[in-house]
Amino acid sequence: MASSVSHRYCYHNFLTHSLLHSSHNFSSSVFTHRNLRNCKVSVRFRTTAKSYLNKVPGVKPDKSAHDSESRTESSSSSDSGVNNPDPDPPLRPSLWNSASPILEGFKVDGLVREILSVALPAALALASDPIASLIDTAFVGHLGSVELAAVGVSASVFNLVSKLFNIPLLNVTTSFVAEEQALLKTDGGAGQHGKIILPSISTSLALATGLGIAEAIAVSFGSSFLMDTMGITADSPMRTPAEQFLTMRAFGAPAVVIALATQGTFRGFKDTKTPLYAVGTGNLLNAILDPILIFFCGFGISGAAIATVISEYLIASILLFKLNERVSLIVPDIDGGRVVRYLKSGALLTARTLAVFATTTLATSLAAREGPVSMAGHQICFQVWLALSMLTDALALAGQAFLASDYSQGNYSRAREVVYKVLQIGMVTGVGLGVSLLLWFGTLSSLFSSDYDVLQIAKYGTLFVAGSQPVNAIAFVFDGLYYGVSDFEFAAYSTLVIGLISSSFLLVAAPFFGLAGVWAGLFLLMALRVVAGCLRLGTRTGPWKLLWPEFQQDTTNVADGLSVQKKKQNMNSL
Repeated sequence: MASSVSHRYCYHNFLTHSLLHSSHNFSSSVFTHRNLRNCKVSVRFRTTAKSYLNKVPGVKPDKSAHDSESRTESSSSSDSGVNNPDPDPPLRPSLWNSASPILEGFKVDGLVREILSVALPAALALASDPIASLIDTAFVGHLGSVELAAVGVSASVFNLVSKLFNIPLLNVTTSFVAEEQALLKTDGGAGQHGKIILPSISTSLALATGLGIAEAIAVSFGSSFLMDTMGITADSPMRTPAEQFLTMRAFGAPAVVIALATQGTFRGFKDTKTPLYAVGTGNLLNAILDPILIFFCGFGISGAAIATVISEYLIASILLFKLNERVSLIVPDIDGGRVVRYLKSGALLTARTLAVFATTTLATSLAAREGPVSMAGHQICFQVWLALSMLTDALALAGQAFLASDYSQGNYSRAREVVYKVLQIGMVTGVGLGVSLLLWFGTLSSLFSSDYDVLQIAKYGTLFVAGSQPVNAIAFVFDGLYYGVSDFEFAAYSTLVIGLISSSFLLVAAPFFGLAGVWAGLFLLMALRVVAGCLRLGTRTGPWKLLWPEFQQDTTNVADGLSVQKKKQNMNSL
């Protein structure tokens, strides 16, 4: 950690006047190497992908990225002013200069339409689990407040265990597939039987299968331990139905992981319509089976779990079938380095996901201690809040796909435009969702329960659900932007700190303020993520420094100045 911090401060010193005239120990070649990209994962990925694609028959590596980098390097060399380097290059631009383009008037142009064409179909596909949970909540709510509260606790535990690894795999797959796809020519890259060969896809699916099986076993045999962890005691009326629902849901874990990994592949292709069709079909089947299994067959809470599991396997089957039509799912050989990259990036995002889900699970646990009625009201608010947050996350995945493709090809001007546009769309979407919820949340809450006390609690949560939507939208967009430039380290470390702060706040506020303290803690979690994103983008550190041409020019001038000084020193020594 100390080494990482020192490297960052070393980089800042390169931009100062004193180092330009006094330092004699750093060569320009070292500076230029570090200027290429702070995040080394994507650079190594592109290099390995090129060497691999050269070995695969019928696959032609795309030279556009290399040509673009060569043109950029040539342009920088010709304009850098080697003979007259800037004696006092300016420091990085201010936070306001970075934010001002985002605050400018929003215009619907060609790029916005491209982003929306990917984001809008992805909105429902991305929210597959929350939508299924909403359907289950609507039907289970008519069984009673105890059953509704039990489903809330079980859903929270299942999401924590299953998505601890699923979400990182989903996001890493999207970035790696988008980058690898950008290296192929549009009319090249055909493998066996005209299918595309992308090793990142087969690696992702193999990891998804193993993770899904492991999660199913862990949740099935550990349901009792997980209930104890959530604070649901053995004599609680929620304990038996919660364990029953969680055990049944565990059988769908492999389908969930594989479906998410496959969706990540389609996202890398900027194809979100195919996942939409698959998820829509699965959720429709879930909605049909819920009343049949819960009420007609008399399975109760188990019927809701069975309906959800069946729909999950249908979604995974459709996605795999459609993907197999376009891509060779099995590659000629397995690249161990690629697996390591997946695991390394996935480990960082797993830590990030753990911080987020630990905080939300803690919030659910604290709400459950308020009693079945309070927990049921909180569950309605939380499920609506989560479902709408996932809708805004569709913007994040669109931005991630476009940014990963443009950034990997060195098209920094286009990448910078993607960043600004996605953030603008996120602001508009968040405000629109917040206003809509203030007007319609009262009507929506009545769909999930007929209990008067539960509905009153849900009504009080309206301000939290509606007011947090603009903040949620920007927070999710920043996540997608991190992944688009492979800024996995900052995404992980910043979220770990934010999760610790938010969890501490929950532990202090919930005992005194009840559900109000729980909702305030969740809002703090999202607000701090927005603050971290603004600071990262505004200070233009890490991989973000390459998106601004004036910053590239400043660093090039410093490197050239150091090179001239080194030459003068060599001449004097002779």
